Amino acid sequence: MTGHVKNMNFHQLMETATAFLSLLLVMAVDSTTSVTPSGNQQCGNSLQQTLKQTRLMQKESVDLIKTYKGTEEEMSEICKVSFTNVPEPNISGLEPSDRIASMYTRLQAFLPHFQRVYEQQTDFQPSANSLLIDLTAASQRSRILAVQIKGLYQSLFPNLPMPEPAGGPTSLPPPLNTFQQKVYGCAVLKNFKEFLSNVARELRTVKSQVCRRRTRMNAVF
Repeated sequence: MTGHVKNMNFHQLMETATAFLSLLLVMAVDSTTSVTPSGNQQCGNSLQQTLKQTRLMQKESVDLIKTYKGTEEEMSEICKVSFTNVPEPNISGLEPSDRIASMYTRLQAFLPHFQRVYEQQTDFQPSANSLLIDLTAASQRSRILAVQIKGLYQSLFPNLPMPEPAGGPTSLPPPLNTFQQKVYGCAVLKNFKEFLSNVARELRTVKSQVCRRRTRMNAVF
């Protein structure tokens, strides 16, 4: 299948999900702007929405890997092979602001890899295959989560610009043979699942360190 046709298939599925994405984004914005809460309420509301989205995606990422492995009998063994040229799941930074910014930039780094995995899988799967649909959904939800994380950062640190990633985004791999493509796809999905676990843990830490600290400060004043 040519790259042009693969891109068409990907974009068709992306367009199908655009209305859903737009609705969710409007709902997210409306939920934060319909009222004017205190700083601590903003902290809690924005963080809770982001954490809820992360947990949903974390659960779906487990199912996505199962679907990916289930496409062929040998996929479980293939997924044990390491592959280096994929985004790392770790979150960097010492301050809460740095770590939230790291969540955002790391998530952005995963997006082109999702598209590459999708394009590769069109060579192995029929167009209506559940794996292709799930990959598109994961990409769409990732974009929603990126918007929420950026909004959370701006809510918590309105005077700090979003910093650029220290190491820059990971580059896409060069052309791969069939075996390498399968290894690469599994590595992307596994790292993404681990990344979401790290994001959920970090958000819980931010809730205890930043939001509760603001509650104490508000009580004092």
